[in-house]
Amino acid sequence: MCLRSKWNKRSDPARQPIETFLEETFIMTALPFALNHMTAPNLPLDAFFELAKSLGISAVEIRNDLAGNAILDGTKPEAVKTLAEKHGLKIISINALQRFNEWNAARDAEARDLIAYARDCGAQALVLVPVNDGSGQADGERQANLRTALEALKPLLDEAGIIGLVEPLGFKICSLRSKSEAAEAVREIGGSTFRLVHDTFHHHLAGEDAFFPELTGLVHISGVADDAVAVADMRDPHRVLVDAADRLDNAGQIRRLRAEGYEGTFSFEPFAPSVHGLSDPAEAVRESMTYLQAQA
Repeated sequence: MCLRSKWNKRSDPARQPIETFLEETFIMTALPFALNHMTAPNLPLDAFFELAKSLGISAVEIRNDLAGNAILDGTKPEAVKTLAEKHGLKIISINALQRFNEWNAARDAEARDLIAYARDCGAQALVLVPVNDGSGQADGERQANLRTALEALKPLLDEAGIIGLVEPLGFKICSLRSKSEAAEAVREIGGSTFRLVHDTFHHHLAGEDAFFPELTGLVHISGVADDAVAVADMRDPHRVLVDAADRLDNAGQIRRLRAEGYEGTFSFEPFAPSVHGLSDPAEAVRESMTYLQAQA
């Protein structure tokens, strides 16, 4: 049940103590936030987990693309699991298997390694990122490549008990821009194995109105505040924490997802160097949480 739908079941606030009414109002509208390690990529894993905990966030995404940090530094998955348990966190995903829809022997080996790591560290899902270099875009080719990859991944994920999170990217050079195409393939092949990532940045760039809340397993949130950059020229370094200057309408996207039934997590994933260099990332993330909470 969506949190919003519980409102009508509440008693008249005039008949409740004000403290109880305020507490229940906060619970009803609270957004379930998560923190992607890209929010503070310079922090070692233990410090990143501590950051999430300090913000009252209980869900995190770890990454396999941060040099000198887990997973690339050779940290064993059991050690990651122990750290997460120490901080009382759940690992909702590893981000990510890159070029997943270019299936070959190398991708198969990489997928097996990452799925095993996800299983052993206690992660719930593996993010699947498509080819993003201008290749594999031809009509017919891209749909076939997507299905080939999903069919190969399905038994590997099912055996490990891991969800595959398919993340279309909004860039014009991406081989999987359309959530509609991804949703069609997931419905055809995935059963309960695959879900979509709704990334607010990529949704805006793709210019696609479809939302698919019933198939969405995770939402990535980041904003663009630079008013000088055209939408077609927006790239990862423009992606900041969401505030009132946001051009992507994160608040509107979040409201629509929730109104249409999405009850999952909203994970901060800013890529801007200006965010990564913050001396106090906790305060910046807290301000963004407060802003989005007020808009929910």
